[in-house]
Formats: sequence, C-alpha cells, structure tokens
Amino acid sequence: MLFRSLIGAVALAAGLAMAIAAAQAQDMSKYPDWSGQWKKPNGIGNGQWDVTKPTGRAQQPPLTAEYQAVYEARLAERAAGGIGGDPTAQCIPHGMPRMMIGVYPMELVVTPKTTYMLSDYNEPRRIFTDGRDWPKEVEPTFNGYSIGKWIDEEGDGRFNLLEVESRGFRGPRTFEGSGIPLHEDGQSIIKERFYLDKGDKDLMHIDITTIDHALTRPWAVARTYRREPDPIWLFVDCSEYNPHVWVGKDSFFVSADGYLMPTKKDQSPPDLRYFKRTPK
Repeated sequence: MLFRSLIGAVALAAGLAMAIAAAQAQDMSKYPDWSGQWKKPNGIGNGQWDVTKPTGRAQQPPLTAEYQAVYEARLAERAAGGIGGDPTAQCIPHGMPRMMIGVYPMELVVTPKTTYMLSDYNEPRRIFTDGRDWPKEVEPTFNGYSIGKWIDEEGDGRFNLLEVESRGFRGPRTFEGSGIPLHEDGQSIIKERFYLDKGDKDLMHIDITTIDHALTRPWAVARTYRREPDPIWLFVDCSEYNPHVWVGKDSFFVSADGYLMPTKKDQSPPDLRYFKRTPK
C-alpha cells in the first residue's frame, strides 16, 4: 500500500512538472521571437543619436540655453584635442539612453517576467514585465529602472509590441559620443517601443522618447537594428582597451611605450609633487 502511494506521489509530481512545462511553453508562444544578435545598420555612426542627421551640432538637440552652453564648452574642448563630455573615456558605462546606439551588438532575451538586454560592453539591462508598480524608492543607476508592458495590437493572441518606461538614473550620461548632455538631476523619463518590422522579421524598430530637464521638449528618435544570422560575440573590457587615464580633471593618453601624452594643445603636465614621497 505504501509502495503504491509512493508511486502515485511520483506520478503526480511528474504530471505536475509536465503540466507546468507545457504551460510555460504555451506562455512563451505568445511572445515574439527576438533571439539572435541585433546590430545597428551599416552607415550609422556611433555619434548619431538621431540617425536622420549628421553628428555633432547637426544633431540639433533641443537643449535649454544652460545645457546648450554646456554642450558648446564640450565641443570646444574636443576641438582642442580633449575628450570632455565622453564619460565612457573614463570607463563609465554608457547608460540610458546612449546604450541604445548599439556601439556593440545586443541580444534580447525574452521571458514572461523580464526581458534582458545584453551586449559585449554595456552593463546588463532588465526590463520588468511582471506587472509591478514603480518602487517607492529607486537606487539610481546608469541604466535606470525599466518597467515594460506587452501589447497584442493585432488581437490574435500574440504580443508584437513592448512598451517600456525607464526612470531612476545617475550620471554623468550623454546621448552620444560628442557629449550632448542630459540633466545632472537624473530625473529623465525615457519611453521606448520595441517591435519587429511587419515586412521583415529580421528588422527591429525601437522608438525612443527622452523627457529630461536639459531639453526644451521631449526628444523622439526612431532607431533600427538588423538581426545578424551568423553572430560573433566578443568580450570588451573597458579597463583593458581604454588608452586614457585621468589625473584630476585632465585626461592623458597612454602611448604604446607606456608614457603619458597630453590629449589637447597647451595641456599642463600632471602634478608630480608626491612622486618623491614614500606611501605610508
């Protein structure tokens, strides 16, 4: 009798496991296939937040007068050979929204409760789709805190659109490499729409709108990404590949023979006052 009860319990557990697995498989059938590697199209530069416009001032960012002055100062420093306004040169993560430029290819891993965005360089990003509300307090991060909602636009029982809102940022952050700034208060609200092209399942659209106190109005851009059929994934470590070091507020380039070189004209050498002092 005990043996038969044990067999019954095992059979019940196996049946429940199969039912759960079947339910999970059925749940996943509602979601789009976003697997693989996604790359920005050829010809789109790393400095183009708005892909319809050239880099730099030609991006025409809708900045307030205060933050336009910040941007102009950064451009002047860059023209003199500096790298001001590019936090990535200090190994600071791209963060949102700059990480969506796709300097390195990205991977989107879809699960019912969370969609993960991975790449060779950026910190992993999580988009929560489990129906949660905004937490009372959010620890500021470069990627921010993202909550998404799946939508079935066609009414056929399958999701085709992911709407996302992100908040809770820390800085410094920029839109792209020339230094278009976001406000230092970190109160950006970034809204995105992820969806595949209706005529090309290997073309991803992501519409991105940034609301920020450095802007005079929301800045909306439309970006696309192409699915790579034969992907190659790399490992990119900023500290390994970064040729710049920072001493105080100045940046220096590390030459191939290991010596510091200035990054801009008339740059003063670093203060060497402690080089003759033995550390305690």
